[in-house]
This record gives sequence, C-alpha cells and structure tokens, in this order.
Amino acid sequence: MFHQRRFRVMSCSGAAMLFALTFHSNAFATAACDLMAGLDLPNSTITLAQSVEAGKSTNLPAYCRVTATLKPSMDSDIHIEVWMPETGWNGKYLAAGNGGWGGSIVTGDLATGLRRGYATSSTDTGHTGGGAFALGHPEKVIDFGYRAIHETTLKSKAIITAFYGSGPTFSYWNSCSAGGRQGLDEAQRYPTDFDGIIAGAPAVNWTGRAIQSIWVAQAMHNDEASYIPPTKYPALHAAALQACDELDRVKDGVIENPRICKFDPKVLECRNGDAASCLTTPQVEASRKVYSAVNDPRTGREIFPGQEPGSEANWANLGGPTPLGIALDEMKYVVFNDANWDYKSFHFDRDIEKVDRADAGIINALNPNLGPFFARKGKIIQYHGWADQQISPMSSVNYYTSVYQTLGGTGKTFSSYRLFMVPGMQHCGGGDGTNTFDMLTSLEQWVEKGTAPNSILASHMTNGIVDKTRPLCPYPQTANYTGTGSTNDAANFVCK
Repeated sequence: MFHQRRFRVMSCSGAAMLFALTFHSNAFATAACDLMAGLDLPNSTITLAQSVEAGKSTNLPAYCRVTATLKPSMDSDIHIEVWMPETGWNGKYLAAGNGGWGGSIVTGDLATGLRRGYATSSTDTGHTGGGAFALGHPEKVIDFGYRAIHETTLKSKAIITAFYGSGPTFSYWNSCSAGGRQGLDEAQRYPTDFDGIIAGAPAVNWTGRAIQSIWVAQAMHNDEASYIPPTKYPALHAAALQACDELDRVKDGVIENPRICKFDPKVLECRNGDAASCLTTPQVEASRKVYSAVNDPRTGREIFPGQEPGSEANWANLGGPTPLGIALDEMKYVVFNDANWDYKSFHFDRDIEKVDRADAGIINALNPNLGPFFARKGKIIQYHGWADQQISPMSSVNYYTSVYQTLGGTGKTFSSYRLFMVPGMQHCGGGDGTNTFDMLTSLEQWVEKGTAPNSILASHMTNGIVDKTRPLCPYPQTANYTGTGSTNDAANFVCK
C-alpha cells in the first residue's frame, strides 16, 4: 500500500524529516491516484482520477476521487464516484444508496463515509432526474431496479483494490428509503457483495407504496369535500396523541407503539360547522382510509399497510393537492407507459394486477429468503420511524416477519437480522421522537466482533442541544420506563 512505504532520510532534523515523509507520502498518493485513470475494467470507462487535497472540500481529508461510466447493457449509462482516503484508510468499504428515483451521486453520504476512514462510493443508478427515464427503456429500469447497485459495488471494489494494493476487509451498505430497498435487494440477489447492511425505512414494496399513494390521493380528491387541508393536521395529531400517548406510561408527545393505539378520527367530527379544530364527515372518512390498509378488492390480499397514528403532522406528503411524485412516476412511466396518465382513472378491482405484472420483481425487493446472505455471516440492521409519513412503517414489519417465517422463526434470524422501530420518527429522520443514532458503529461491532445490538442509543435535539435520549429496541420489544428517574434519560428505560 502506497501510504505504508517507509523512506530513509539521512542528516535531517526532526521537522525536516517530517516534511520529507509528508512530501513523499503525498507525492505517492497523487501518483497512485493518477494511475487509476488507466484502469481497465469490463464495460467501464474511467472518466476522472483526481487527487483532492485536504480542506479543498469542507472538513474532508485528502482523498483520491475516481469517476466512471458503466455500460452493462447497450442502453446503460451508469455514473459512479469512488472516494478513497489517501491516508488513514480503515481497510473497509462503505456504499451509499439513493432516495426516490435516484438520478444523482449522493456526495453528502460519500463525505460522511470518507470522514470515518472508509473508501466509499455512490451511483446515479443510470439516469438523471425522476422516473421519466423509464418510458421506453426497460434496460434502464433494470439498472435502476438492481443492476446499477451491483455493478457499482463490483467496480468500486476493483478500484479500491487497484489503489491500495488490496481489497476491503469488510464491505458495508448504509442508506434509507429507496436506499434501504437497494440494500435489502443486494442481500437477496447478491449475498456476497456486503458483509453488513443498514436498511432504513426501506421501500421494498415499491409498487405497493405506489398503489397506496393513489389510494390516499383518491380518498382526498375524488370528492373535494374529502380533502383535509394542512390547517387541520395539528388538531388530528393532537387527538391521536390524546388517545395513545400515555399508553406507555410516559407523556412525551410520542406514541411508543402505534399498533396498540385505538384511535378513531370520528372523535374530531364537526358538530357546529366546519373549523380548523374539527373534521367534516367526508374528512373523517378520508382520514380513516389514510389509516387503513389497501386491500385487493377481488382477493382480500393486503397490498400495502396504512399510515400509523402519530404521522398526521406530515400527511401532505401523501394527501396533498397531487399524489406523491415518486408513485405517480411509477404509474405513468413503468405501469401505464403514458406520461399523461390521470391517477383518478386507477381502478383497484382491475389495475392492481397490472402494476404487479409491470414490475415483475425488478424494483420490488420482497424476496424473504435471506438464507444465503446469513449463511456467510452477513448481518442486517433495519430501522423505520413509526411516524413515517411516506412509507408506512408496517411495511418494514411485514417484510421482517416474512423473513423469519420463511427461515423457520425468529430464533433462526435474530442472530443475523434485527429491526428497530423508532417511535415518533418521520421518514428517515425528523419528528418528535429520538431520531438521531449511530447504526453503523453497531453494525461494525456485530459483523467484526460478534456483538449483537440488544439496544441502540438514540437522542432527540432541539436547537442543537440533546434534550432526550431513549434506547431503540429490537422488534417486537419496546422501551419501557422503569418508573423512576427522568423520562428524558435512556438509563431509566429497559427493552422488553
């Protein structure tokens, strides 16, 4: 490895020796990075190999930046970036995923990995922008669905090996939302790509979420009297908290476990005319649909679970003037192949099967057989906010349940796979719950030392100051107050 070479320096003072070592180390790092421009990889073109000085990017150490274009199919145009620390590499690889439809390199996540000493990579998944690329481009849909991530992983490891002279000792994935889906899809399709995966709020049921988005949009807008304006969200949220906040014996503005919450929005039905503090009868019915699961009217099969009590403050994400853009693009450009498709034309007793056929398992990541990944000692930490306003948190519970049922019970999965539900957290962060935590350190300890995460410390901050801590517990456990001490201190809670 270039940064481990030693140099003999004679007749130098200590300061001069340090300068000489630094100079030579930097020179070798720059030279090694320059050599990456000539790297020959299958179906790939290196487009840039650049040594970036420390401080040129905010708070980043010196690193080698390599960009490449991958073309695994005739219609592929996958762009990737690999950032490798020039000194202090921890010997490991960390891949960053994407949100929504991808379409861009996630440089913020690259920087985070680099600061922790990782060689790290990201991809645009083969296109730019939203889902319009999919119209008439089935190979690009495959790239987005899974191929771009796998190809990026393989090529990144090859670049890392060429730069350092050896490959990473451990490979990790850490991402949320669509990135959570990407990570679980990797475990399902390519169990040797990663040793550990963090999958936050994963959009594994991509088509189910799209259908639910149309379900909510129709509930709100087929009859405009049903539309619930954001001015009514505070009253709806307050009523849900009134019904369920103290079920865990702690009044903190957070519903610890929405699954035991029995809340009917009818308690807010207007009695003396419409007002911001109440719901009209059509609005009550619309809100009930938001909370309810979408079922196939022909078979009764659940397509996607509803939103949970506690999510109301951000219902505009699904229940705004137009459907969720990610879902609308799925319907327009993948399912119906019509850029002018109208969501109000969707028929639940006719079109659900069409959605399933259009995906054909390309984007959905619902295969519950993680046995091959676990067999090579791979570990998964999955998390999801109970107040998620975009992807129903029960979709994570449903997938986790399908895995342990497929593999023979929780006893056979708990040693490799744990789900952490986060009370009060919105989509991938934010919200009134303890929404700040370090999953990556817990995953490293589990993969590298065999120390499984029996709880993960989480905190909530106001104006940059921590005002509450709480343990996150592996599902189905929840954090229980011991009865003494501050309810803002994690030390006074136990998982059970």
